[in-house]
Amino acid sequence: MAVDVEIIVGDSRKVLASFPERTFQCCITSPPYWGLRDYGIEGQIGAEPTLERYLEDLVAIFREVRRVLRNDGTLWLNVGDSYTSGNRGWRDPDKKNPARGMSYRPPNPTGLKDKELIGIPWRIALALQADGWYLRSDVIWYKPNCQPESVKDRPTRSHEYVFLLSKNEDYFYDSDGSKEPTTTRGQLRNRRTVWSINTEASKEAHFAMFPPSLVKLCMVAGSPEKSKIIDPFFGAGTVGVVAQELGRGCIGIELKPEYAEIARKRIASAAVQTTLFSQRSSLESA
Repeated sequence: MAVDVEIIVGDSRKVLASFPERTFQCCITSPPYWGLRDYGIEGQIGAEPTLERYLEDLVAIFREVRRVLRNDGTLWLNVGDSYTSGNRGWRDPDKKNPARGMSYRPPNPTGLKDKELIGIPWRIALALQADGWYLRSDVIWYKPNCQPESVKDRPTRSHEYVFLLSKNEDYFYDSDGSKEPTTTRGQLRNRRTVWSINTEASKEAHFAMFPPSLVKLCMVAGSPEKSKIIDPFFGAGTVGVVAQELGRGCIGIELKPEYAEIARKRIASAAVQTTLFSQRSSLESA
């Protein structure tokens, strides 16, 4: 089924304000993590000089998201954690991960020491809860193929969080469509809160992408077919690719034009592959 996927290049803080209330069924997104990437764009989210300013910016953006969601809408928010920088002002690039290099590093947040885990995901979740969101679930995204770390004084991180938040107490949630298999063949159960999903590399961009299978779980649970999805941090466009596959409309907002172009190409390529598969299936059944 053909659906519309629109990409808007711009600052989500401004673009979201242009939409009427109750436009979208669901928001699935992963904002830039604080102090971990330099996207080279002035005013970028994640490059705030303080953790407090980062939280304030995200709360303001997701307040607009809540406004444009339907009354039964949900927000599926993926975010990872980070450690204090030790007040270093830069970071070298990595051969395996060129985007790791940064010309700036934020100072340690007030009250935190060197080498401390900041707890950013929960700080965001609790800030959104305080701003009016219903915090409904914390999902652990376990990454079996996580990137190795050379640390010798703590475990290697192999998970991130996906928070389910709702606009109101009652909201759309497809529990039947999102069920998972049990150890008994043919039986299903309500989906648990630990999702084991591999990360997926991108040949087009040197940054982490949503795995489509992760996005698909959120989209199936959070929206019916033919509904409309919003992603205010579109990146390489995985939410749009999955929306197209599942028969949902989608609007993605991306600040960096180069990433918007990557997203456009991925979505166009996925559409061609879907059409070819549909045609092949029709011929095989004829």
